[in-house]
Amino acid sequence: MPEGTSTFTAAAGGSGATGNHETAGKSFPLPNPENCMKKIGLFLTLVIAGGAWASAPQTLPGTASTPAAYTMLSPGFRNFDAVEYGNPYSGNFRSILHIAPEIRGLKGVRLPVDEKGNMQATTLTLRFTRPVKLLVGLAAAPGQATDAAMLQHLDFHKGKPVADMVMLNALSVTELPAMDVYAVNYPSGQQQITVPAAPGFHVAILGAVPANQRIVMRDAEIKDETDYEAFYIEGFAEGPQVFSVIGGPNEPVVEEGMPGTEGIQGGFEGGCIVRVGDTYHMFPTERAGEIGKPANYDRVKTRIGHWTSTDAVHWTRRSTIVQATGVYALVHEDNPMNDRRSAIWSYMPIFSKEKNRWYGHYLAYTTDREISPNHSFGRIWRCESTVEGIEGIGGPYRDVTVVMEPGLDSQWWEGRQGVASFFPYQVGEGEWLGFFSGAYPFMNKGDYPLKSGKGWFVGLAGSDKLEGPWTRLPDTVNPTTSIHPWFVENPIVSRLPNGLYIAVFDGGPSYLKLPNQIAYTLSKDGYRWSRARYIPIDVKVAKWWDTMRTPLCLIPEGDDVYTIVYAAIKNSRRYHPMGMVRVKLDREALETVAAGLEGR
Repeated sequence: MPEGTSTFTAAAGGSGATGNHETAGKSFPLPNPENCMKKIGLFLTLVIAGGAWASAPQTLPGTASTPAAYTMLSPGFRNFDAVEYGNPYSGNFRSILHIAPEIRGLKGVRLPVDEKGNMQATTLTLRFTRPVKLLVGLAAAPGQATDAAMLQHLDFHKGKPVADMVMLNALSVTELPAMDVYAVNYPSGQQQITVPAAPGFHVAILGAVPANQRIVMRDAEIKDETDYEAFYIEGFAEGPQVFSVIGGPNEPVVEEGMPGTEGIQGGFEGGCIVRVGDTYHMFPTERAGEIGKPANYDRVKTRIGHWTSTDAVHWTRRSTIVQATGVYALVHEDNPMNDRRSAIWSYMPIFSKEKNRWYGHYLAYTTDREISPNHSFGRIWRCESTVEGIEGIGGPYRDVTVVMEPGLDSQWWEGRQGVASFFPYQVGEGEWLGFFSGAYPFMNKGDYPLKSGKGWFVGLAGSDKLEGPWTRLPDTVNPTTSIHPWFVENPIVSRLPNGLYIAVFDGGPSYLKLPNQIAYTLSKDGYRWSRARYIPIDVKVAKWWDTMRTPLCLIPEGDDVYTIVYAAIKNSRRYHPMGMVRVKLDREALETVAAGLEGR
């Protein structure tokens, strides 16, 4: 008989005090009563614990956690949303690029950093109404590994950090390695966390979840973004929000198969829209291409169309303003042997009050089959409507002259593609400026014509009248890198109600580590321009695109509402449609921003 057991014996058909339980001649040992009670207690403990564990909330991989509310007691601190574009730091514009669903949607607290982006010493005081796990993101210095030992450099006061990681590579922030997430258990009540100055790594307070919330550990596989520059995302970055997104159609407004799109193989890219009376006039670059030819030819055989609308949503094609030849170059240099009107782009209409007629400025390229970029040596043509008056915007137009072109006065940053766009605007009586652009810069004369770098730049040209002649401003002014150090494309200038100049432009695609949003810049005098700010329209418009391209306008609708029509790309499609969104201007925020601008 095994140790620790006793026997109970029962006769067939009855019971007795013998040591065996017999049924049909068989006997069974029974547990010792004392040990039995111990094991029953252990069993009940496991059942209760298992029941509690099973009833505890659990965040499964790829699903959102339940946030726990808290009150921020430290003055001067601000919350941020732990979502894409969220800004975890006070003092710079670093933004969240990607974030695991388990962390997304929590309410974080911005921690202060210095002008170099290093953590500043700070103590944060919060009040919790229930026990919580405070989720803390840690990003080691580039080239180093994140581990729980970093938590020892932080003072959690009554909080108890959990050594086991909650999630690996859970979010990416511009200019930083991917962040791992750890939890700190805090009781209810007033609690603190202290971060020392420059600890050698970055800390982000991402939000709180209930103490019994269990997040299944996994590697979210979000990549480092140390080489992704920080940028100002409107409504997410710290500071006044000048434009908020009202909304717009959740699908393109000019799409393949709609009336007027016949003969356009590749959709649209860039151009300009103006409103005359109640009618919007759109002059997009139509990537016409040719049936039977590959998609890259859509960018060569282009044309400028004229479309109209009364609501910026439903469009009717009226005519073709300019048509490219689609003929490739014979030689790689800028040579008269080449067809210099092979591709046509970026039509910008400007009304001349003095001449009482519309002028159109557009770009004509040489195209090369073998050299990148295949669009080279751009020339800006000016054409004029043959119909006088403001109603003559539809033309027809006649070419007048080339107003800017490559030459001995070209600047290195204009590169092989320059001059790549042109938009003139008046800054005073008898004083005009024009944004002109270049790309694929030459670093010196020896780089011409085949060796070019990367970068899309704009500079300023000046004239005493719209007709020109136009003169490049000196290289002490150009290129205008105050907007962005190396990417500004196709700016369109207008004026805001307080007199500020504003230019909307293509902010650049994500594959170049750029924000992939519509961008704008402000100026008091038209010469000095502010750092770019980016408008995330996908907070209110379903993101039907992969790559945001060029805004064609910023048209006032009254009550500080503005219309933007934009070209965008779905990477899986050859056809590039057009979309529309409306935004709202906050005049008080605008004045706050204006106070910090330089200029006359």
